[in-house]
Amino acid sequence: MGDAGRSGRLAAQLAGAAAAVLAVAQAGPGLTGLGPVRAAAFPHLAGQGDPGHVALTFDDGPDPAATPRFLDFLAARGIRATFFMLGSMVVRARGLAAEVAAAGHEVGVHGYEHRYLPLRGPAATRSDLARATELIADVTGRWPAFFRPPYGVLSGPSLLALRPLGLTPVLWGASGREWDSGATGDSVLQNVLRGLAGGVTVLLHDSDSVTPSISAAALAALPSLLDECQGRGLRVGPVGDHGLPARSRRGLART
Repeated sequence: MGDAGRSGRLAAQLAGAAAAVLAVAQAGPGLTGLGPVRAAAFPHLAGQGDPGHVALTFDDGPDPAATPRFLDFLAARGIRATFFMLGSMVVRARGLAAEVAAAGHEVGVHGYEHRYLPLRGPAATRSDLARATELIADVTGRWPAFFRPPYGVLSGPSLLALRPLGLTPVLWGASGREWDSGATGDSVLQNVLRGLAGGVTVLLHDSDSVTPSISAAALAALPSLLDECQGRGLRVGPVGDHGLPARSRRGLART
């Protein structure tokens, strides 16, 4: 093989290696979407916090057809939670988003659009997260502290975009899996109970905006879930009360 052939082969190998590195940087963080991986290696990302506390969280709202029912129930029980909101939903229901915050609940960022982050480039990712964060801050009067990626899957660009926004990513340790076919209040409860323990973050949905007809099952599970936590002596509240390290708006660590 001549020098030109060897040079071409080397260039092809280098290009392949560079492409592999970029692919890992882009999609590698998505491995934390696997529950056992994040629980073992990234407990804070999994939402593992105060062992005497359970963080109650809801995704995909605010949904005018569903979220008010959750607010009424939580108010009756004297419970505060974290609502990870979509910017595309906030812009349609600004008053409801403000009502959630005014009721004492924490509002987190779930992105502007509910799209799979590893398939989005750096510019689109930065734009999406900044747009959602600034909208939520404007509507609620509070700069959000926490971010949950759509489908629970992070990407390299999303991690880079979070720091200047002062957002800390938080996934979950127990989920109701309301999206399962035929989900009911009982199935949602049983799914959560499999992972329920002191210090866990619970994922439920207060909206049917992404997956139709799932919020009713989540709402039906809530009374028994809260009773179970009370019976175990576990306090229930938002992620902000869970003892997780978080960034300020300038990206500085705070507690």
